[in-house]
Amino acid sequence: MRITTKGRYALRAITNLAASYDGKPRPIKTIAAEEGISPEFLEQIFFRLKKAEIIGSVRGPGGGFVLSRDPADISVKDIFIAVEEGIDLTPCTACGNGTDGGKCERRDDCIVYPVWKEASDYILTYFDNITLQSILDTHGDRIYRLLKHARATA
Repeated sequence: MRITTKGRYALRAITNLAASYDGKPRPIKTIAAEEGISPEFLEQIFFRLKKAEIIGSVRGPGGGFVLSRDPADISVKDIFIAVEEGIDLTPCTACGNGTDGGKCERRDDCIVYPVWKEASDYILTYFDNITLQSILDTHGDRIYRLLKHARATA
């Protein structure tokens, strides 16, 4: 299992949005600059997050992006799924879950499939239990310090 750049950037940008939320939309260029992410790449990520109804957008002057749900109701798993991040441990645990359209032909006869399935389920449960709010609560001091530094240098 490997979380790609897209998944890592999505989590960073959404955490930034949640940490900076003051009721006003945040411009994508601001978030991109603070996180060191290409605005064009972040637009692609935000398009998927918006489609998944994790974020919303406000057009016009003073526009930008806002969370569509409470940070306590948005899990890391939700974010990864929204940006189509493959979070399966092995190709055989991805079979039949919509990511490849089929079922592994050896799944029923594979001796170690239950090991991979259990480990994959554990990882999915782990990411499902981490919410944006829990990240802010646990690492808030660090997040706010990094955002303050990013704003000072942007």
